[in-house]
Amino acid sequence: MLKSINPAGSELLGKTLATGAALIAIVSTITIVIFISIKGLSTFTAYGVSIKEFLFSANWLPDRPPGEGGPQVGVLAFIFGSVIVSMLAVLLSAPLSVTCAVFIVEIAPFWGQRFLQPAIELLAGIPSVVYGYIGLSVLVPFIRGNIGGLGFSVLAGFLVLSVMILPTIVSILTDSLKSLPREYKEAALALGSTRWQAIRLVLIPAARSGLVTGVVLGLARAFGEALAVQMVIGNTRKIPTSILDPVITLTSAITMDMGNTPMGSLWNSTLWSMGLFLLLMSFFFILVVRYGVRKGGISR
Repeated sequence: MLKSINPAGSELLGKTLATGAALIAIVSTITIVIFISIKGLSTFTAYGVSIKEFLFSANWLPDRPPGEGGPQVGVLAFIFGSVIVSMLAVLLSAPLSVTCAVFIVEIAPFWGQRFLQPAIELLAGIPSVVYGYIGLSVLVPFIRGNIGGLGFSVLAGFLVLSVMILPTIVSILTDSLKSLPREYKEAALALGSTRWQAIRLVLIPAARSGLVTGVVLGLARAFGEALAVQMVIGNTRKIPTSILDPVITLTSAITMDMGNTPMGSLWNSTLWSMGLFLLLMSFFFILVVRYGVRKGGISR
């Protein structure tokens, strides 16, 4: 005979598993934040580096001996590189993403929607190293031979990043456009608007919360990307003067130096401080999406 299933027991088991998983996630997050904070703050507490010097100085000499003036750990060049590459990538990718999302939802026939959206979302599953290798093999030589410079540049970095964040923005904006009530478009057409006027003046403004969410998440993805960017930007530790100059980002500097610095040294602690800065930027992006977009700061 089949044994009867106890609904109360199954519900208790499911509740216990769900609660345990939630607690593990919460404890893991808190532990990671505390660990990175302790390691990152040691630069300022143990070594006496000022926050002003750390954030606003471009002098990166972490191994300079005391006889020559002592080490300097200004990370302005790294922060500038991360910001400029990420912002340029978003500025390029956002208009393309809006165009793709509008075409998928409002213009493409049914077979086009079934093909285009999965094809774009497939880009999100491609490993970062593949993007970086394509950029290194194709984009860098093209820039060197046809535009100028060494090829390893800000231009190569933000072009690679713009392709990487495109699926994120397109997916979120597409879902946002699909969730709009049909009455919005029908009312606009009934008032005499053309299809383009309805899209430009009604649908896109109504879906701007999804657009802002996608852009912010894409910016967060670009800001934290390491491998693909590292392969094409040249990793020169100075502030660039044009988009054809090489540059370095926070993530590239961390991945390049972390394995070569002794634990507990100023150099190593500075890398942890850079990781703490990236963590704080991630929190900032999350807060913008959670409170600025979804709770009325940027509403439909």
